[in-house]
Amino acid sequence: MIYFDHAATTPIAPKVLKAMEPYFSEKFGNPSSIYRIGREAKSILEEARKTAADILGAESPMEIVFTSGATESSNLGIKGAMEAAAFETGSRVHVLTTAIEHHSVLDTVKHLEKSFGAETTFLSVTREGLADPKDLSKAIKDNTAVISVMSGNNEMGALQPIEEIAQIIELEKERRKKQGIETPLVFHVDAVQSFAFKKISLKDLPIDMLSLTAHKFYGPKGVGLLYVRQGTKFNSQQKGGAQEKGRRAGTENVPYIVGMVKAMQIADEKRDKYSKKITSFTNYLVEKVTAEIQNVELIGPKSNQSRLPHIATFLFKGVEGESVLLNLDMLDIAASSGSACTSGSLEPSHVTKAMGYDDLSAHGAVRFSLGELNKKSDIDKLMENLPGIIDKLRAMSPVKG
Repeated sequence: MIYFDHAATTPIAPKVLKAMEPYFSEKFGNPSSIYRIGREAKSILEEARKTAADILGAESPMEIVFTSGATESSNLGIKGAMEAAAFETGSRVHVLTTAIEHHSVLDTVKHLEKSFGAETTFLSVTREGLADPKDLSKAIKDNTAVISVMSGNNEMGALQPIEEIAQIIELEKERRKKQGIETPLVFHVDAVQSFAFKKISLKDLPIDMLSLTAHKFYGPKGVGLLYVRQGTKFNSQQKGGAQEKGRRAGTENVPYIVGMVKAMQIADEKRDKYSKKITSFTNYLVEKVTAEIQNVELIGPKSNQSRLPHIATFLFKGVEGESVLLNLDMLDIAASSGSACTSGSLEPSHVTKAMGYDDLSAHGAVRFSLGELNKKSDIDKLMENLPGIIDKLRAMSPVKG
């Protein structure tokens, strides 16, 4: 198989799997138990917490909350911060995000609006999928409690100006302090797609909460973390135990946590080399597709500095993306039409629609996301078949490409 869907998931790295193995069998203790194998599990859990904190540049290991993945992390962070602010102020609060966030953020914000009466704002983006920090600044209200902006988009790769947004939010916090405005303001970042490619130093970047999941950088599925800066108030969402310092009930998944942190270490060590390699492959793919296929558009930022290195999403005019994927699958080539979390939906991508594309154009999107499994020859093999597939589908389509 030729695999071009690393943005959906990555295979577990051999070193990660090896690090996990002992904690399935001989070191299987529950970290909440007081006897020896429980204490051993607790020790390795806290060691992993410290390593994760060091990699992210957190001030304390206690700022790391282990979860089942980024969806839970984002739910926990956004819901928890909104609830804490609403309870503290006793008034209606405002949640601000962008129209191109992952559904784990968008659906959470919509839920808060419907079920808790929160005010919500979904910022528009440019044709290249970039949020304007000036628009965000104008949208902030005195009762804005949570702002959530993803670092890198999972469908078309746009890197958002997180540093500039963080500075705007810090100025807003200072203004509130001077004016005696009580509503706390929390900045949450979904860094799921960007972690493997963009260094995060929370010592230098004033982010309050950050979500990660391991399976996007060669770790196991079903484990993630939420970074919570010291002093940030949020209400736990999962009840039934005192684990994670009372912030997330449930027995910690020790082998998977060990695997995630090992994957974080590997990603952190090889980030620059890996980014250069994947950038060269993706640039080669873009050059080949745009040169050999007519009426195709690369969506998202065109500059390498403004996009994630591993994602290239194309709109093939006059065809449906799903039909392209099925034809590629018959050749044992795997790609995607967008987010893996919504691949069963017949609705066009909310991301492409937010960027100003109509429904018909949005249906023609195909995402190729490259990674460790790829070689340059994989792209050549793809291009031996893709132009013919597009021509065949256009000949069958009632829509002129």
